[in-house]
Amino acid sequence: MKSTISHIVEQLTPLYPADEARALAWWIVEETTGKSRTELLTACKGTTFSPDLQMIVARLLKKEPIQYVFGHTLWCGLDLKVTSATLIPRPETAELVDLVSQNPVLKAVPHPVRLLDIGTGSGCIALALKKAHPEWEVSGLDVSAKALAVARENGCRNGLEVEWIGADIMTSMIDRYDVIVSNPPYIAESERAEMDANVLDFEPHSALFVPDDDPLCFYRRIASLRAAEWVYFEINPRYAEPMVDMMQHLGYTEITIHNDVYGKTRILSGRVAQ
Repeated sequence: MKSTISHIVEQLTPLYPADEARALAWWIVEETTGKSRTELLTACKGTTFSPDLQMIVARLLKKEPIQYVFGHTLWCGLDLKVTSATLIPRPETAELVDLVSQNPVLKAVPHPVRLLDIGTGSGCIALALKKAHPEWEVSGLDVSAKALAVARENGCRNGLEVEWIGADIMTSMIDRYDVIVSNPPYIAESERAEMDANVLDFEPHSALFVPDDDPLCFYRRIASLRAAEWVYFEINPRYAEPMVDMMQHLGYTEITIHNDVYGKTRILSGRVAQ
Protein backbone atom coordinates (compact mmCIF):
# COMPACT_ATOMS: atom_id res chain seq x y z
CA MET A 1 0.00 0.00 0.00
CA LYS A 2 2.70 2.47 1.01
CA SER A 3 4.64 1.75 -2.16
CA THR A 4 1.55 2.34 -4.34
CA ILE A 5 0.82 5.68 -2.63
CA SER A 6 4.47 6.71 -2.88
CA HIS A 7 4.59 5.78 -6.57
CA ILE A 8 1.53 7.90 -7.38
CA VAL A 9 2.82 10.83 -5.30
CA GLU A 10 6.19 10.65 -7.04
CA GLN A 11 4.50 10.96 -10.43
CA LEU A 12 2.22 13.81 -9.38
CA THR A 13 4.65 16.02 -7.45
CA PRO A 14 6.13 17.73 -10.52
CA LEU A 15 2.71 19.39 -11.07
CA TYR A 16 1.06 19.28 -7.64
CA PRO A 17 2.23 20.37 -4.16
CA ALA A 18 3.28 17.41 -2.02
CA ASP A 19 0.25 17.55 0.29
CA GLU A 20 -2.17 17.77 -2.63
CA ALA A 21 -0.39 14.94 -4.47
CA ARG A 22 -0.71 12.70 -1.42
CA ALA A 23 -4.40 13.58 -1.03
CA LEU A 24 -4.98 12.78 -4.70
CA ALA A 25 -3.11 9.50 -4.34
CA TRP A 26 -5.34 8.39 -1.48
CA TRP A 27 -8.44 9.51 -3.38
CA ILE A 28 -7.38 7.39 -6.36
CA VAL A 29 -6.68 4.32 -4.25
CA GLU A 30 -9.91 4.60 -2.26
CA GLU A 31 -12.01 5.19 -5.38
CA THR A 32 -10.49 2.37 -7.43
CA THR A 33 -10.54 -0.24 -4.66
CA GLY A 34 -13.89 0.77 -3.17
CA LYS A 35 -12.32 0.73 0.31
CA SER A 36 -11.81 3.46 2.91
CA ARG A 37 -8.36 4.55 4.01
CA THR A 38 -8.82 2.72 7.32
CA GLU A 39 -9.78 -0.48 5.52
CA LEU A 40 -6.78 -0.18 3.21
CA LEU A 41 -4.34 0.46 6.03
CA THR A 42 -5.59 -2.49 8.01
CA ALA A 43 -6.10 -4.89 5.09
CA CYS A 44 -3.88 -7.78 4.20
CA LYS A 45 -1.31 -7.25 1.48
CA GLY A 46 -3.55 -8.79 -1.16
CA THR A 47 -5.41 -5.58 -2.10
CA THR A 48 -6.09 -5.52 -5.83
CA PHE A 49 -5.65 -2.22 -7.64
CA SER A 50 -7.45 -1.08 -10.78
CA PRO A 51 -5.63 -1.72 -14.04
CA ASP A 52 -6.66 1.84 -14.97
CA LEU A 53 -4.50 3.33 -12.22
CA GLN A 54 -1.86 4.66 -14.62
CA MET A 55 -4.49 6.08 -16.95
CA ILE A 56 -6.00 8.00 -14.03
CA VAL A 57 -2.60 9.40 -13.11
CA ALA A 58 -2.01 10.38 -16.74
CA ARG A 59 -5.26 12.38 -16.79
CA LEU A 60 -4.29 14.17 -13.58
CA LEU A 61 -0.93 15.03 -15.12
CA LYS A 62 -2.89 16.86 -17.82
CA LYS A 63 -4.43 18.88 -14.93
CA GLU A 64 -7.86 17.33 -15.37
CA PRO A 65 -9.77 17.69 -12.08
CA ILE A 66 -10.08 14.39 -10.26
CA GLN A 67 -13.84 14.96 -9.89
CA TYR A 68 -14.18 14.79 -13.68
CA VAL A 69 -11.89 11.77 -13.86
CA PHE A 70 -14.22 9.80 -11.58
CA GLY A 71 -17.40 11.58 -12.69
CA HIS A 72 -18.63 12.49 -9.23
CA THR A 73 -17.74 14.22 -5.98
CA LEU A 74 -18.86 14.25 -2.35
CA TRP A 75 -20.05 17.70 -1.24
CA CYS A 76 -22.28 18.81 1.65
CA GLY A 77 -23.13 15.18 2.33
CA LEU A 78 -24.27 14.62 -1.25
CA ASP A 79 -22.87 12.26 -3.87
CA LEU A 80 -22.98 14.48 -6.96
CA LYS A 81 -22.39 13.55 -10.56
CA VAL A 82 -20.24 16.15 -12.34
CA THR A 83 -19.51 16.43 -16.04
CA SER A 84 -17.91 18.93 -18.39
CA ALA A 85 -21.33 20.63 -18.55
CA THR A 86 -21.21 21.55 -14.85
CA LEU A 87 -18.85 23.32 -12.48
CA ILE A 88 -17.27 21.34 -9.66
CA PRO A 89 -18.89 22.34 -6.33
CA ARG A 90 -16.43 24.24 -4.15
CA PRO A 91 -16.02 24.76 -0.37
CA GLU A 92 -16.95 28.46 -0.56
CA THR A 93 -20.25 27.55 -2.22
CA ALA A 94 -20.98 25.31 0.78
CA GLU A 95 -20.64 28.46 2.90
CA LEU A 96 -23.33 30.07 0.77
CA VAL A 97 -25.61 27.13 1.54
CA ASP A 98 -24.90 27.48 5.27
CA LEU A 99 -25.73 31.20 5.29
CA VAL A 100 -29.10 30.63 3.65
CA SER A 101 -29.89 27.76 6.01
CA GLN A 102 -29.06 29.85 9.08
CA ASN A 103 -31.22 32.87 8.22
CA PRO A 104 -33.40 33.24 11.36
CA VAL A 105 -36.13 35.12 9.48
CA LEU A 106 -36.70 32.13 7.19
CA LYS A 107 -37.19 29.88 10.21
CA ALA A 108 -40.15 32.05 11.22
CA VAL A 109 -41.92 32.00 7.85
CA PRO A 110 -45.44 30.59 8.45
CA HIS A 111 -45.44 28.56 5.23
CA PRO A 112 -42.94 26.29 3.45
CA VAL A 113 -40.10 28.49 2.22
CA ARG A 114 -40.04 28.80 -1.58
CA LEU A 115 -36.48 29.01 -2.88
CA LEU A 116 -35.03 29.32 -6.38
CA ASP A 117 -31.41 28.54 -7.25
CA ILE A 118 -30.52 30.41 -10.45
CA GLY A 119 -27.75 28.89 -12.57
CA THR A 120 -28.11 25.61 -10.73
CA GLY A 121 -25.57 23.62 -12.80
CA SER A 122 -25.12 20.24 -11.11
CA GLY A 123 -27.96 21.18 -8.76
CA CYS A 124 -25.58 21.22 -5.80
CA ILE A 125 -26.95 24.34 -4.05
CA ALA A 126 -30.61 23.46 -4.57
CA LEU A 127 -30.07 19.87 -3.44
CA ALA A 128 -27.98 20.78 -0.39
CA LEU A 129 -30.68 23.22 0.75
CA LYS A 130 -33.43 20.67 0.13
CA LYS A 131 -31.49 18.11 2.16
CA ALA A 132 -31.05 20.61 5.00
CA HIS A 133 -34.70 21.69 4.82
CA PRO A 134 -36.94 18.93 3.43
CA GLU A 135 -40.01 21.07 4.12
CA TRP A 136 -38.84 23.82 1.73
CA GLU A 137 -40.12 24.02 -1.84
CA VAL A 138 -36.88 24.22 -3.80
CA SER A 139 -36.41 24.87 -7.53
CA GLY A 140 -33.29 25.03 -9.68
CA LEU A 141 -33.07 27.00 -12.93
CA ASP A 142 -30.49 26.78 -15.69
CA VAL A 143 -30.23 27.70 -19.36
CA SER A 144 -28.17 24.58 -20.14
CA ALA A 145 -30.18 21.44 -20.95
CA LYS A 146 -27.06 19.32 -20.36
CA ALA A 147 -26.56 20.81 -16.90
CA LEU A 148 -30.22 20.27 -16.00
CA ALA A 149 -29.95 16.63 -17.04
CA VAL A 150 -27.08 16.25 -14.55
CA ALA A 151 -29.07 18.09 -11.87
CA ARG A 152 -32.07 15.80 -12.35
CA GLU A 153 -29.85 12.74 -12.06
CA ASN A 154 -28.30 14.15 -8.90
CA GLY A 155 -31.76 14.68 -7.43
CA CYS A 156 -32.61 11.03 -8.11
CA ARG A 157 -29.33 9.59 -6.83
CA ASN A 158 -29.68 11.54 -3.58
CA GLY A 159 -33.41 10.92 -3.15
CA LEU A 160 -34.32 14.62 -3.13
CA GLU A 161 -37.28 16.21 -4.89
CA VAL A 162 -36.46 19.52 -6.54
CA GLU A 163 -38.25 21.26 -9.41
CA TRP A 164 -35.91 21.80 -12.36
CA ILE A 165 -36.60 24.72 -14.71
CA GLY A 166 -35.05 25.28 -18.13
CA ALA A 167 -34.90 29.03 -18.84
CA ASP A 168 -32.56 31.91 -19.63
CA ILE A 169 -32.71 34.25 -16.65
CA MET A 170 -31.49 37.13 -18.83
CA THR A 171 -34.69 37.06 -20.88
CA SER A 172 -37.23 35.13 -18.80
CA MET A 173 -39.59 36.25 -16.06
CA ILE A 174 -39.88 34.11 -12.93
CA ASP A 175 -42.40 33.43 -10.18
CA ARG A 176 -42.28 34.97 -6.72
CA TYR A 177 -40.09 33.25 -4.11
CA ASP A 178 -39.07 33.80 -0.51
CA VAL A 179 -35.39 33.36 -1.37
CA ILE A 180 -33.28 33.51 -4.50
CA VAL A 181 -29.77 32.13 -4.34
CA SER A 182 -27.31 32.24 -7.21
CA ASN A 183 -23.70 31.50 -8.06
CA PRO A 184 -23.74 32.95 -11.60
CA PRO A 185 -20.81 33.49 -13.97
CA TYR A 186 -18.67 36.24 -12.44
CA ILE A 187 -15.10 35.97 -13.76
CA ALA A 188 -14.17 38.77 -16.17
CA GLU A 189 -12.70 37.71 -19.51
CA SER A 190 -9.52 39.62 -18.65
CA GLU A 191 -8.96 37.30 -15.66
CA ARG A 192 -8.43 34.22 -17.85
CA ALA A 193 -4.65 34.58 -17.73
CA GLU A 194 -4.70 34.28 -13.93
CA MET A 195 -6.63 31.02 -13.88
CA ASP A 196 -5.28 27.52 -13.31
CA ALA A 197 -5.31 25.07 -16.21
CA ASN A 198 -7.46 22.61 -14.29
CA VAL A 199 -10.28 25.18 -14.36
CA LEU A 200 -9.63 26.90 -17.68
CA ASP A 201 -9.11 23.75 -19.74
CA PHE A 202 -11.91 21.60 -18.32
CA GLU A 203 -14.76 23.52 -16.65
CA PRO A 204 -17.57 25.06 -18.76
CA HIS A 205 -16.70 28.60 -19.78
CA SER A 206 -20.36 29.61 -20.07
CA ALA A 207 -20.66 29.08 -16.31
CA LEU A 208 -17.50 31.06 -15.55
CA PHE A 209 -17.02 34.16 -17.67
CA VAL A 210 -18.70 37.53 -18.09
CA PRO A 211 -17.78 40.48 -20.35
CA ASP A 212 -15.18 42.92 -19.04
CA ASP A 213 -17.49 45.83 -19.80
CA ASP A 214 -20.40 44.41 -17.77
CA PRO A 215 -19.19 41.95 -15.13
CA LEU A 216 -22.32 42.39 -12.98
CA CYS A 217 -24.79 41.61 -15.76
CA PHE A 218 -26.25 38.47 -14.16
CA TYR A 219 -26.49 40.01 -10.70
CA ARG A 220 -28.18 43.14 -12.04
CA ARG A 221 -30.75 41.13 -13.96
CA ILE A 222 -31.58 38.85 -11.03
CA ALA A 223 -31.72 41.65 -8.47
CA SER A 224 -33.77 43.92 -10.73
CA LEU A 225 -36.51 41.29 -10.96
CA ARG A 226 -37.11 41.79 -7.22
CA ALA A 227 -38.71 38.34 -7.24
CA ALA A 228 -37.81 37.37 -3.67
CA GLU A 229 -37.60 39.01 -0.28
CA TRP A 230 -34.07 37.67 0.22
CA VAL A 231 -31.25 37.22 -2.28
CA TYR A 232 -27.93 35.49 -1.72
CA PHE A 233 -25.12 35.73 -4.28
CA GLU A 234 -21.70 34.18 -4.53
CA ILE A 235 -19.58 37.05 -5.87
CA ASN A 236 -16.22 37.97 -7.33
CA PRO A 237 -14.21 39.71 -4.56
CA ARG A 238 -13.03 42.29 -7.10
CA TYR A 239 -16.54 43.65 -7.46
CA ALA A 240 -17.76 43.67 -3.86
CA GLU A 241 -18.10 47.46 -3.63
CA PRO A 242 -19.85 47.87 -7.02
CA MET A 243 -22.18 45.04 -5.99
CA VAL A 244 -23.16 46.86 -2.80
CA ASP A 245 -23.73 50.10 -4.74
CA MET A 246 -25.87 48.31 -7.30
CA MET A 247 -27.99 46.57 -4.67
CA GLN A 248 -28.58 49.84 -2.83
CA HIS A 249 -29.57 51.52 -6.08
CA LEU A 250 -32.08 48.74 -6.75
CA GLY A 251 -33.72 49.30 -3.36
CA TYR A 252 -32.27 46.45 -1.28
CA THR A 253 -31.61 46.78 2.44
CA GLU A 254 -29.72 44.71 5.03
CA ILE A 255 -26.98 44.28 2.43
CA THR A 256 -24.17 42.25 3.93
CA ILE A 257 -20.83 41.08 2.59
CA HIS A 258 -19.58 37.78 4.01
CA ASN A 259 -15.99 36.55 3.87
CA ASP A 260 -15.23 32.94 3.00
CA VAL A 261 -12.88 30.60 4.87
CA TYR A 262 -9.97 32.08 2.92
CA GLY A 263 -10.80 35.61 4.07
CA LYS A 264 -12.07 36.75 0.67
CA THR A 265 -15.28 38.72 0.18
CA ARG A 266 -17.28 35.92 -1.41
CA ILE A 267 -20.99 36.18 -0.56
CA LEU A 268 -23.49 39.03 -0.61
CA SER A 269 -26.94 38.90 0.91
CA GLY A 270 -29.68 41.48 0.77
CA ARG A 271 -33.37 42.01 1.38
CA VAL A 272 -35.91 43.83 -0.74
CA ALA A 273 -37.07 46.97 1.05
CA GLN A 274 -40.68 46.61 2.12
